[in-house]
Amino acid sequence: MGPEDLGEILSQLKQSPHESQILGFNTGDDASVNLLRQDLALVQSLDFFMPIVDDPFRFGQIAAANSLSDIYAMGADPISALAILGFPKSKLPLTVAQSIMAGGASICQKAGVSIAGGHSIDDAEPKFGLSVSGLVHPDHLWKNSTGQRGDLLVLTKPLGVGAMGQGIKKGVLTEDGYASFIRNTTTLNDRPMLAARRIGVNAATDITGFGLLGHVLEMADGAGLCAEISFDAIPVLDSALPLLSEGIKPGATARNLAYVKNRTQFDGELTDVAKWILTDPQTSGGLLFAVSPHNAADLIDALVEEQALCAAVIGRLVAGTGMQVYSERQLL
Repeated sequence: MGPEDLGEILSQLKQSPHESQILGFNTGDDASVNLLRQDLALVQSLDFFMPIVDDPFRFGQIAAANSLSDIYAMGADPISALAILGFPKSKLPLTVAQSIMAGGASICQKAGVSIAGGHSIDDAEPKFGLSVSGLVHPDHLWKNSTGQRGDLLVLTKPLGVGAMGQGIKKGVLTEDGYASFIRNTTTLNDRPMLAARRIGVNAATDITGFGLLGHVLEMADGAGLCAEISFDAIPVLDSALPLLSEGIKPGATARNLAYVKNRTQFDGELTDVAKWILTDPQTSGGLLFAVSPHNAADLIDALVEEQALCAAVIGRLVAGTGMQVYSERQLL
């Protein structure tokens, strides 16, 4: 079950949102938003998953960074986190749970928040994540649906962690590849958020389980526009393409590709491997910004200054619907 399944279920419920709610599940944004007062809004999100690495401390770090990402994608500052922990206490020692929580707490500390509480259950297998709350001025709130015609699309992390996660499971990812995987998945999106806040962007989201194209399509549909993507401009982690070339990829990759295929026109030169990297499900992926062409160069400079893992112009929003993916395309 994914976010789209939960959204379908929620859409069938008869609910009356609180009068303070200004964003809910029906907008497809990364978090819910409630207006506390005219100059302050509360942003809330929740995410958790099963281990994607064997090291419990690293697992906790990755899950925490992933959970915090939705808050940054809304342009908000996190203020508090609650833990969700499922743990098979009859199968694993409690020291493993302690390591998971310690990893999560270490990332929360970097974000300037603490794990203030939460809930745990005895479960068949480990699961961990956070419910995170953040604050933002309503005028500075980012949505994924407010991109403008002509906006350039800027990505702040390279792709490929889905394939690399499969490489870890199969025991074929190199030591250098593993280090790159950990760096990518445990790096917070706070610095790119600060860069974009300083320059100004029209829309934002983070790249997670639907892969790059799934989230780009969501942004384009929300704006009532078409997205043009240039494959040669997309940064990819070094270990990802060789793994995909060997057919090592998550099951979600095929589902993601099937989801966008009928709405996407692919350049005839694009290989299956290229399409797989474009739909590779990301865990704790980067932010994607829609920015005015007049501000794009300043945003790139600010992202470099804030030490974002990458600062790549990968596409643009144009008139039309759906997506067009080119092997290469002049964007600037």
